[in-house]
Amino acid sequence: MNSRKALATGILLAVFATLIGGGLLASKLLSPAQSDSKQKIVIDVSRRQTPKEIAKLFESKGIVRSASDFFWAGRIMRRWGKLKAGEYEVSPSMTPLELLSILTSGISVNHPLTVREGENMYEIAADLESKTLAAKDHFLQLCKDPKFMALLGFTTPLPPTLEGYLFPDTYFINRTMTVEDIVKQMVRHSNAIWGPKETERAKVLGLTRHQVITLASVIEKETGAPQERPMISSVFHNRLKKRMRLQSDPTTIYGIWERYDGNIHRSDLQSKNDYNTYTVPALPIGAISNPGREAIQAALFPAESEFLFFVSHNDGTHEFTKTFGDHTAAVKKFQVDPKAREGKSWRDLKKTSATK
Repeated sequence: MNSRKALATGILLAVFATLIGGGLLASKLLSPAQSDSKQKIVIDVSRRQTPKEIAKLFESKGIVRSASDFFWAGRIMRRWGKLKAGEYEVSPSMTPLELLSILTSGISVNHPLTVREGENMYEIAADLESKTLAAKDHFLQLCKDPKFMALLGFTTPLPPTLEGYLFPDTYFINRTMTVEDIVKQMVRHSNAIWGPKETERAKVLGLTRHQVITLASVIEKETGAPQERPMISSVFHNRLKKRMRLQSDPTTIYGIWERYDGNIHRSDLQSKNDYNTYTVPALPIGAISNPGREAIQAALFPAESEFLFFVSHNDGTHEFTKTFGDHTAAVKKFQVDPKAREGKSWRDLKKTSATK
């Protein structure tokens, strides 16, 4: 009889202890380190870190009160086995239960990367590296890799690089993404805006998609005034039909990009490379920038004109002319005359656009 009472008492004590323990665990799981904290902390969790190391890191940052309690909470709830590497935004105002849910969600912090219309792959690579999202050299190596291009669906003849196919937009990148993932996302977006209608229109013009993208990239770099794109396109189409060199300064700059010091010299205009349209009697071998949708549409649907030349007004817009004589006069008026340049800048065009 006494043994039965002892057994019953032991069971009751065990149940009571379990209830108390469970209550304590629940209390700890639902109690943040600092309930009124407004602090946001970004934590990088790698695959190499152990649960104990993560718990200690959280304690050292003041995110949890006790590394030991946090570790055991995750173990009892079997959350550590579901841990996903990533970069997470957490706060001391979050409960351990919320923190464990975030760590097992795989939803990492996203970093915005804006590829602007007319930026080239070298500028994008530098931006990625400055944000520590990708190594510049790795990004450029992929953009020049024929095998990688083939994996992305490009067929023979392959473009010289992925320049022109890194579509301008704002991308949200997390640190779990590989450089391959980043490039694929940009190219996928480029493919999405090119459909059967664009293919058919290119055929009407006697151009391939690659030639349209190449022309659009030059148009994008030649004007800061969106309304001028179709007219710039018209000039280039007219020159191509007459087998005239495009003589576009941005193509010269791109051909010497890795040694460009901000100034074009006469020797640069005379240098022979596959991009310099002062020496190449056609389109350059590939794109010189990444054009946006409007520049691509301008390349496909140029304005109707007989213009063969244009010269800058020094404010982002241009003077269009039909003959070399008229062009020479326009150059003297807008470029040679110092007064025509005084107080003017292409930045003025952006200011005007911003106020409209």
